[in-house]
Amino acid sequence: MSQELSKLNVSHIEDISSSQNEPDWLKEYRKNSLSIYDELPIEMSPLYNKYTDAKKMDPDKVSLSTSTTDTVPKFLEKRLGELENEICIIQIGTNIFKINLPDELKSKGLIISSISDAIQNNSELVKKSLEASNSKDDKFTALNNAAFNSGIFVHIPRNLVIEKPIHMLICLSDDGHSTISRNIIFADESSKATIVQELYSPQTETQQAYLELLNTNIAANAQLDVTTLQMMDQHAVTFSTRHTDLAQDAKVNWYSGLFGSMLSRYKTEYFLNGSGASSNDSEVIFGNNEQSFDIQTNVIHESPSTEGRVVEKSILRNKSKSLFKGMIRIKENATKSNSFLSGRSILLDKDAKSDAIPGLEIFTNDVKATHSASVAQIDEEQIFYLKTRCLSHEEAERTIVEGFLEPLSRKMSFQVRAWIAYLIESKWENKELTINTDEELAKFVEIEETRYNEDAEIEQHYKYR
Repeated sequence: MSQELSKLNVSHIEDISSSQNEPDWLKEYRKNSLSIYDELPIEMSPLYNKYTDAKKMDPDKVSLSTSTTDTVPKFLEKRLGELENEICIIQIGTNIFKINLPDELKSKGLIISSISDAIQNNSELVKKSLEASNSKDDKFTALNNAAFNSGIFVHIPRNLVIEKPIHMLICLSDDGHSTISRNIIFADESSKATIVQELYSPQTETQQAYLELLNTNIAANAQLDVTTLQMMDQHAVTFSTRHTDLAQDAKVNWYSGLFGSMLSRYKTEYFLNGSGASSNDSEVIFGNNEQSFDIQTNVIHESPSTEGRVVEKSILRNKSKSLFKGMIRIKENATKSNSFLSGRSILLDKDAKSDAIPGLEIFTNDVKATHSASVAQIDEEQIFYLKTRCLSHEEAERTIVEGFLEPLSRKMSFQVRAWIAYLIESKWENKELTINTDEELAKFVEIEETRYNEDAEIEQHYKYR
C-alpha cells in the first residue's frame, strides 16, 4: 500500500506497525510522534529558517510503502560482489537484502540485523534508543519516530575489537518509493569497531527520499570510527538526523563525504556525557549543478575534560549551495573542556553560494572554545601562477581544491582519503558515483597509503627529534 508523505495519517502508521507485528508500546510511540510531526515547523530556529532549502522536498511527490521492491540496480552489482566476503548488511528500499556476519563474530556476540528483528529479539536496547529520541526536538525526528518502515541494528558487545569494517550499504528501490530508516548502533564498554555507511539510489525522474534517524550509543572506553559516503542520484533528497551519546572516555571519529542528492539535509549532534569523551567530525561536500547541502552540527559538552572537533569543507560548482549551521554548547559542569568548530567553503563559479552560521554557548569558565567560518572564491592569482607551471585551468582548480582539503584529510585513514579523492575525481569527470574497486580507485588507495605512511614517519621524527 502506497501513501504520499503529505497524506500521512494514523491509518498508515497502524499499517506499518501491524505489518511488523510490533508491540503496543511502539504503536503508541509512533502515534504520539505523528501528532508532534504535524505541529512542528520545518526549522525550529527562526535564525535558520530564511536560509534553509528543506522545502525543496515535495511531500506530494514522496511516496511511502510498507514494502518496496528489492531488485538490485545494475550499477550496484559489482559493489555487492566486492562485499561478498566482508562483514556487511545490505538494504534495498525497505528490505534487508543480505546480512553477512561471520560465525566467529556471531559467537562473540556481535549482532547485525534489521530493525524489525531487533524489536523482537533486542527489545530493551531498541526501546532505550527510541525513548532517548525526543520527537519535539525536530520535525524530521518526529517523522522518523512515527513512520520508519525499515532500518539497521548493530550491537557490538563489551571488549570486542573488530579489525575489519562493518559495511552498511543502503540503496533506494527502483519502484519510486521512498525509505524512512531507523538505524541504531550500540558499542558496549571497551569495544572498538569501524563502520562504513554507503548511500545510493537509482536514476529516476521522480523525487525519491531517504529519511534517516541514526542513534549511536558509545559506552565507556569504547571507540567507533564511522564513514558516511552519500552518493545518491540528483533527483533524490536525503534527510539524515544523527544523534550520538558518548560515555566516559568514549571516542568517535566520524567522516562524511556528501556528493549526491538534489538536497542533503544533515543534522548531527554529539552529546559528550562522560568525562574524557571526545568526538571528531570531518565533513567534505562537493556540489555541482543546483545541488543544495544543509548541514547542522552541534557538540554538547555535558561533563568535564571533554573534547569536540568539527571541520566542514565545501567545494561548490555551477549553481550549487551550502549552508553550515554549527553550535558548541558547553554546560555548567563541563569545565576543562576543549572544542573547535569550523566551516569553510570555496566557490568555483560565480553562481555558487555558501552561508555559515557558527555559534558558541558557554555556561562555565576554564574551557577552550573557538569557531571560525569563511567563504571565498577561487584565487585568480593562484590560477595564473599554476598556469605558468604548464597546468590547464581545470588542473589548476583541482590542485587548489586538493590543497584546500589537505589539512582536513590528514585526520582520516588512508582508505577514507582514497574514497573521498576518488569520488571527487568521479564527480569532476561526471562519472557514476560508486566506490567500486577498479584500477582508478586502486591508484588512489596506493597514493594515500604512501602519503599516510609518510605523515606517520614525519610525525615520529618530530616527536623524538
